[in-house]
Amino acid sequence: MSSPLLFIIACLIWGSTFFAITLQLGEVPPAVSVVYRFALASAVLFTWCAARGHRLLLPWRAQRWLMLQGCATFAVSYICTYSSEQYLVSGLVAVLFALMVFWNPILNRIAYGMALSWRTWAAGGVAICGVTLLFYRSIHGAWNEILNGGNGHFLLGLVLALCATIASSVGNIMVVKVRQQCDNVLLTMAWSMMWGTLLVALFVLVSGQSFVMPTTAKYWGGLLYLSLLGSVIAFAAYFTLIHRIGSDKAVYIGVVTPVISVLLSIQLEHYRPGPMEWLGMVLCLSSVAWALKPPSSTTAKN
Repeated sequence: MSSPLLFIIACLIWGSTFFAITLQLGEVPPAVSVVYRFALASAVLFTWCAARGHRLLLPWRAQRWLMLQGCATFAVSYICTYSSEQYLVSGLVAVLFALMVFWNPILNRIAYGMALSWRTWAAGGVAICGVTLLFYRSIHGAWNEILNGGNGHFLLGLVLALCATIASSVGNIMVVKVRQQCDNVLLTMAWSMMWGTLLVALFVLVSGQSFVMPTTAKYWGGLLYLSLLGSVIAFAAYFTLIHRIGSDKAVYIGVVTPVISVLLSIQLEHYRPGPMEWLGMVLCLSSVAWALKPPSSTTAKN
């Protein structure tokens, strides 16, 4: 499948998954929903690989990286994402995920020594201004609420969402290490999701939460959509793109998905951004696009 088609598939699916997550909130604890989602997704992937005759076992040197990837991508990131959407509308969480376009090159610099361009730093500054405008009124209101004895849940949701974006970027840089050990994308995804599922299940048990079985059709519909499309298909497309074009370019998906998510939030969650919020979104997304714009070619001097 061509890279542009993989890009479109991931954008369309992930643009809607932030809202689909809200279908699972309330009836089941967020961490338990994460367990259900990736347990189903990993089972589907293992079944597919087995049906195709692939050898399912991988050596320990590969499993070490898969455990780290599973912890970051499918455990920490998604626990924080699901929990943050209890306090923030899904579109705002999606916009914050656009900041991964800056976390990725920074982490690649730390892990692999890759150079950071001036454009990345400048665009990062613009993005910070955009995020500040986007959340200024909400943060100001939450701060006043805290001063008046309130709980400040909005700030908690904001911190959780930011932690989710950083954890996802950590998982992204692990893809390179995983691919060095095994080039079977679906099999490594299966193992990584399984490790993430086990870690989240352990967290559920240690924290004293219950594995509540959902009863509503809305929840089951959201679970199937998130597991099969949002996890199996979208991550397969995304990880393949990382292998082909690198994580710094593949994360450009994060520029498109927030636009889709915000539009869905306006339509389905009655989110009504004001002029300041619209300006913040424009600054944030345009800075990301600027950061990833290919450098203009220069004509060699004779």
